[in-house]
Amino acid sequence: MKQPIPYVVARMLIASVFVGLGTERLLEKAGVLTGRNPPGVAGVLFSIFEVLAGIAIMAGWQAGRLSLLLGVLLVVDAFVAHQFWNHGGAEMHAQLLHFLKNVSIIGGLFLLSWTEANRSDPKVPGDLP
Repeated sequence: MKQPIPYVVARMLIASVFVGLGTERLLEKAGVLTGRNPPGVAGVLFSIFEVLAGIAIMAGWQAGRLSLLLGVLLVVDAFVAHQFWNHGGAEMHAQLLHFLKNVSIIGGLFLLSWTEANRSDPKVPGDLP
């Protein structure tokens, strides 16, 4: 079934954060980018998964399942990595901003997952043509 161009573009944009940030961490590990601590083995493995999952979503392969999985992982990341409630001042604002960006991306991933799961169900309103 042909998907509308705006839907494909939106799917690619949602997944682009995973491809971009995963690639950045892999380039840090390879020594191409410097300035931050490169990831360890677990970080490298997760970055590889992140890049591959992002590319798969962009291509439309298992986009619903992968979006749901990445959304759940991002919920954990939001609460573990961006604990704005433990900071004050400018640092609290910075962490809150990152937390809310994660929440926004989670919403997009869950919406994509739901849309993919219901694309062929005629009972679901707003189904894609």
